[in-house]
Amino acid sequence: MNYQDINAKVIDSWCENGWQWGKAISHEEYQKALNGEWDVLLTPTKAVPHDWFGNLKGKKVLGLASGGGQQIPIFSALGAECTVLDYSGEQCQREREIAKREGYDIEILQFDMTRGLPFGDGTFDLIFHPLSNCYVEEVKPIFKECFRLLKKGGILLCGLDNGINFIFDDTETEVKYKMPFNPLKDRQQYEDSIKNDWGIQFSHTLEEQIGGQLEAGFVLTNLYEDTNGEGRLHEYNIPSFFATRAVKP
Repeated sequence: MNYQDINAKVIDSWCENGWQWGKAISHEEYQKALNGEWDVLLTPTKAVPHDWFGNLKGKKVLGLASGGGQQIPIFSALGAECTVLDYSGEQCQREREIAKREGYDIEILQFDMTRGLPFGDGTFDLIFHPLSNCYVEEVKPIFKECFRLLKKGGILLCGLDNGINFIFDDTETEVKYKMPFNPLKDRQQYEDSIKNDWGIQFSHTLEEQIGGQLEAGFVLTNLYEDTNGEGRLHEYNIPSFFATRAVKP
């Protein structure tokens, strides 16, 4: 079993046990979005500014590793033509259930994003890519694929991890691991990941994530930082995540 298959199984189990990122929005939240009242997240706590999106009506939107029924239903309510790609079967199922409940059309693909993305050049107006790169060893190829898939002027919105969470133990009080965190290259990290049901996650540098977007050809237009939303690092207001807005010129 490769690491992506391990991650898909782990995330499926998290969803079955009530994982917060696997809980679809309610009918009431969908109705509010239809009436223009909505917010979505790329990182744990801060809502993405609405002006990062522009008018979504009639736009082709890809939710990349964005299953779970939290963001794509909102974009559908705002009039976008949506596709969601996720490797977790449970996350895809939640998208099917809410689309059936609310009566909108959506394309759902259960697919490993490390294998390249199964769409033609210039297919989408916007790619929404919430925090998920931590489950992928090499992120630069994903940014290159996003650049290929976007139309000229297309927008890439990403939620990203700055790596600090990987340094600490579970109590967030003791520095335990060396960087980079890569269980495929460190036996102790791999054993701890399996034992603690973390999945196989990876730390990534700003060079990889911001630099990777720039290398792919994007123009970075905005960003913000966010915390974990809970735990000791959050209590000290230490940023552990960031979101970026980039445009294909």
